[in-house]
Amino acid sequence: MKIQHIFFDLDNTLWDHRRNAYLTIKQLFEKEEITLKYGIDFEEFHSVYHEINEKLWEDIRDGIIDKEYLRKHRFYDTFRSFNVDDEQLSLYFEEHFLDKILNYNELVEGAAYILDYLKAKKYTLHIISNGFKEVTERKCILSGIAPYFQTITSADTVGVRKPRPEIFEYSLKLAGASKEESILIGDDWIADVVGAKNFGMDVIFFDVLNENKQEEDLKIIKHLLQIKEYL
Repeated sequence: MKIQHIFFDLDNTLWDHRRNAYLTIKQLFEKEEITLKYGIDFEEFHSVYHEINEKLWEDIRDGIIDKEYLRKHRFYDTFRSFNVDDEQLSLYFEEHFLDKILNYNELVEGAAYILDYLKAKKYTLHIISNGFKEVTERKCILSGIAPYFQTITSADTVGVRKPRPEIFEYSLKLAGASKEESILIGDDWIADVVGAKNFGMDVIFFDVLNENKQEEDLKIIKHLLQIKEYL
């Protein structure tokens, strides 16, 4: 059966979460004069935050913690790593981070071009994201990519996250699509690739971090424009 429906992951596949988060945290860091008050170097702080945040998102994906835990801990644990135990400060960062990140809407290189290309080829496009519903939709609107998509599925709506089959099931039903005519494009090996494959759906792995996975019949891209080789 010919592919007709393309499901995109959002963060770090189309919307450049790493870049936008970096710029947002830098802005908060400078506004609160963290270097002056605590002698913490921003690049070091960001590096520790990034590691803690990635781990917490993996725990959310695996059902170990919920989003409230993540929101309470990602900045708190980062500041604690620099011997700053301040819940108020951490909470301030968390609340303003979610607000301010939407001021930065840089897309992954090639995103706008490839969406135009796929639309012109008459594919129906969708989003399936593990992010928070309220933020996912606003990211799509504010970055200007919302009009490309027929449906947007956020994990919060379904109550489970990729790689769980229920989220794929829900998203395909919403799209009125079958597995056989659908493909997922995403950057997370477990959530996107393992999730889609176990569900029985074709997938393109956007290997943005150069993980260089070796697997038979695996479709891999390192840049979004390489999608043209497959679709």
